Amino acid sequence: MALLWLVVVGSIVIGLQGIWFGRPALRKLKYTREFSKLRCYAGDELEMVETIANEKRVSVHWLRLEAMMPGSFVFRSGSGMDISQGDIYQNHKSIFTLKPFTRITRKHPFVCTQRGIYTLNTVTMTGGDLFGIWRTSKPIPVHLTMIVYPSLVHAEELPAIYQVWQGEVEVSRWIVEDPFLILGVRPYGAGDPMNRIHWKASARTGELQVYKQGWTADPQSWIIVNIQESADMWSVVTRPEVIERALRYAATAAVDAIGRGLPAGFAHNGYRVNGGRDPLRIEPDYGSPHLELLLEAMAETELKCMVPMEQFLHDEVERNEEAQQVRSYLLITSYVSSAMEHEIARLHEQGHRVTVLPVEREQSGVKNNKAVSA
Repeated sequence: MALLWLVVVGSIVIGLQGIWFGRPALRKLKYTREFSKLRCYAGDELEMVETIANEKRVSVHWLRLEAMMPGSFVFRSGSGMDISQGDIYQNHKSIFTLKPFTRITRKHPFVCTQRGIYTLNTVTMTGGDLFGIWRTSKPIPVHLTMIVYPSLVHAEELPAIYQVWQGEVEVSRWIVEDPFLILGVRPYGAGDPMNRIHWKASARTGELQVYKQGWTADPQSWIIVNIQESADMWSVVTRPEVIERALRYAATAAVDAIGRGLPAGFAHNGYRVNGGRDPLRIEPDYGSPHLELLLEAMAETELKCMVPMEQFLHDEVERNEEAQQVRSYLLITSYVSSAMEHEIARLHEQGHRVTVLPVEREQSGVKNNKAVSA
């Protein structure tokens, strides 16, 4: 009889604590998750900051938060989370105990090891009573997007031909006349177009005078990455480390050019996240916002070829038929086929400069260091 009463009283107590602590476990709980930066370079160390607040007078005996994170986010050991690591994603679990009217903030250091655009949508929150009889779950929207740029390369790690391209771009700032920069007048010379004649100065001097123009500071610099790793490759890249190195070269070149006050454009012959049916082309421009645009385009590049590079260069030749300005191309590629050499020669005939920056790849213990400048 005593045992029966003990069971009955115990059941009542357990039921009451379940109703008191379990059913309202997720009520008046606020949770936020944010990163110390939403844009970074691969290899940077960041912090994920979790804040959870219990805004009611009842304690939460246990609260579990679960979220799927990219596998390329490497968290420090002892970060206070249970991590189940996978090849692409990892499952994170965090356990909390919250007293009434309590706020907890936890910081988790981690390193972004790979470029890309990562979206985190929801965190699942589960809570219950002390004995786990009552439990409830609900998704918490977080809506975070992390953009990880390709890591930069030290100047000494780039092939020597890169310094040649740097010099050509810098010199080209002073050899192209700017039609909007007028320094004065000068005598008419053979080949000067009629729209440059300064008629008032000509009437005053009795000889034809033309506007004297300054030099442009806006060379058309293009950084092009070949997504193909070899001439016979099609569709998905089978050696991603080669193309990842090419994108790191491209990011370094863009940061360097725009950092020196030069405009830079970017293009490649691959697919991109949420991209269109045409290869990517971003026109040259100045400034930090434009640099972020270029780096974001590199971050979202997929390792899948859309068109062969020889076709891409052929289209560039056709597009340049109406170009009024000399362009300087930096073609970052792991190979140069005969068809590509033909299109590069056509660009050279149009008056444009093409510098091929080789991406080293090991084949039978020998590195390919071929460099071409046209």
